[in-house]
Amino acid sequence: MALSCHVDRAEALRYLGYRGQELTGDLAGRIDDVIARVEGDLRPDGLFAVFPVRTAGEGGAREGAASRDAAVPRVELEGASVVLEGSSIAEHLRGAREVALMAVTLGARSEQELRRLSALEPLDAVLYDAACSSLVEAAADALEDQVVSAALERGLVTNFRFSPGYGDLPLAAQPAIVRALRADVRLGLTVLPTNLLLPTKSVTAVIGLFDAVPPQAGQASPCAACQLRATCEMRKRGVVCHGRTR
Repeated sequence: MALSCHVDRAEALRYLGYRGQELTGDLAGRIDDVIARVEGDLRPDGLFAVFPVRTAGEGGAREGAASRDAAVPRVELEGASVVLEGSSIAEHLRGAREVALMAVTLGARSEQELRRLSALEPLDAVLYDAACSSLVEAAADALEDQVVSAALERGLVTNFRFSPGYGDLPLAAQPAIVRALRADVRLGLTVLPTNLLLPTKSVTAVIGLFDAVPPQAGQASPCAACQLRATCEMRKRGVVCHGRTR
């Protein structure tokens, strides 16, 4: 589904490492031109689907895990070959009756333009990349809002989206999420051997659906569970990798 959203200029600047420095008129104008180009050329797209929780508990060891890691918390979904492993996601989905899987992307055109600019206009490539990062997070926010609305219509409540790579939820979860959503066919997503997504300006995530306010609702954001929190360069710049902070 097409998603209506816009680049947050302030967020794009934060992705660039901006901390209140004076911007020359030429640079400010160039940033605005790139943002206008991103918004004019790209059409964010996304989809989601809801699956019941089949089991939640402890499973076997991850491949290559030491014996002390033999009991890995996991959440399995009914109707999808998706197993979400890790203490972080198990806590995030504790008490959930259903889980929404979601994916958003800026599409192949964003990838093509990033490559073209990297070869011809390195500065514009940096600006374009930051604007695209802001836009794909805005797209994820817009799709998350749709999940929330759909849940409310059924008398359910949600928590915030949680993506592979947050906390100890491995990126290895991405292929199963993409398959369950058929996002390869419907959105043109490819999961690389590294479990990263192509186009790079794409996001997958999961959201818990609950009968009542989830017990972990006081957790402010995925940053609280992230193993890289202490050394995260994005947080030092006032940016988060998961979109909104709530």
